[in-house]
Amino acid sequence: MHTDTLSFTPIDNARLANLCGPLDENLKQIENALDVTISRRNEHFKVAGRTKVVNQALDALEYFYNEAVRKELEVDDIQLGLIEIIRGPEEAQSDIDTPVLRTRRADLRGRTPGQNVYLKQIQDNDITFGIGPAGTGKTYLAVASAVDALERDTVKRLILVRPAVEAGEKLGFLPGDLTQKVDPYLRPLYDALYDLLGFDHVTRLFEKGIIEIAPLAFMRGRTLNHSFIILDEAQNSTPEQMKMFLTRIGFGSKAVITGDPTQVDLPKHMKSGLVDAQEVLQGVRGIGIHHFTSEDVVRHPLVQKIVNAYEKATKKRDEEAAARKARQEAEREMALKKE
Repeated sequence: MHTDTLSFTPIDNARLANLCGPLDENLKQIENALDVTISRRNEHFKVAGRTKVVNQALDALEYFYNEAVRKELEVDDIQLGLIEIIRGPEEAQSDIDTPVLRTRRADLRGRTPGQNVYLKQIQDNDITFGIGPAGTGKTYLAVASAVDALERDTVKRLILVRPAVEAGEKLGFLPGDLTQKVDPYLRPLYDALYDLLGFDHVTRLFEKGIIEIAPLAFMRGRTLNHSFIILDEAQNSTPEQMKMFLTRIGFGSKAVITGDPTQVDLPKHMKSGLVDAQEVLQGVRGIGIHHFTSEDVVRHPLVQKIVNAYEKATKKRDEEAAARKARQEAEREMALKKE
């Protein structure tokens, strides 16, 4: 266990309060993200933990203290700042080449090298797959790219598509018209649109038909020209649905397919269309397939730890299953030799 200290003098109580947040909430965010313990007495901070993370925590405190003079720090500011501090200055240099998107969010950009590669692939390819765990920005950056294309007038419509599959529970009959029935499934796409365009603008675009909702099951027979199409939660499509969707793409259109193969809600015996597509389409020119990792997670710092924990557990289960199978085969061979 390593311990180091940091003091901010001359003392500025308002700035310190802004740095620490209500009930020291900002300090707790830093502690959870970096696995350190921070204790404070007035302007004096003591940080305990492993040497590397203690140094990162001290850097974080200095960075946020400098930011605190310009604005009131919120949880989002802390979490996004921590992501870049953890990545370090070497990886931060990749942000120089990040594609610029035209949305009402002036600060919108790729926060990790993986996100920058994903945005570049969307720009360079007519069909792009974004595959990876929750919180990596797959859907949000796809919607941001679609908004950018609308703003630049490179497409005429934005079409939101999602399989209507419940996440492990049966919701039963949903009242209302088609839009109201699929609305719960498309809520993450709506949230991104409202954030990037504003509620009133999105409402007007829906009224004009520039933004359209299209449940995956109702896509057959359509040809989508000059459109930006987003298929979200694609791991819940079947191989037949995925093939049907991909063959809807018309002239002047772009499609982005996002999903997480570890969160499939299809019946056990059914193969995911997303898993099938990345196997079938690997190496096809004009199709980009980008795999995110836990290092691309841009959410609450605990999300990255959760993803890593599940990946570790899955790997352990796979290794145990492989070892069990090897033992069974060895025992079977020994039994055959005895016979």
